[in-house]
Amino acid sequence: MILTHTRIRRFNTKDSYPEQKLDNDLCQAVVARGSLVLLRGQVSQDLETRASLHAGDATLQTRKAMENIATLLEESGAKIEHICRIVVYLTDVRYRESVYREMGAALKGVFPVSTGLVVTALARPEWLVEIEITAVIPDQE
Repeated sequence: MILTHTRIRRFNTKDSYPEQKLDNDLCQAVVARGSLVLLRGQVSQDLETRASLHAGDATLQTRKAMENIATLLEESGAKIEHICRIVVYLTDVRYRESVYREMGAALKGVFPVSTGLVVTALARPEWLVEIEITAVIPDQE
């Protein structure tokens, strides 16, 4: 059996982070074995232009990250309700309530497992929240 993974929205870090002088081939999502969907941590960034949005506003950054997640899941053949696991990275614990309220509204009725971490910083200083997703597309869909 040949295992192939579908890679969604491929990019190179030299284009996304020119100030960091990196050269890594990455993608926004990988669909493995046709059902496991792994999303890159999503931030408040325009998926087309890579422009950062909503600097200083954790709530709006979360809303945009969740919009990106919905878009990437759709492009991967999955839906929000297929999310099994989320990992939330915050740069300040004081953002937790607003971030989780916004995220919770988007995930109402989904019941994923969740891990929340407070970190010193994310890849760009204007990013306050990053959300990583694992989803599984059911066999009967």
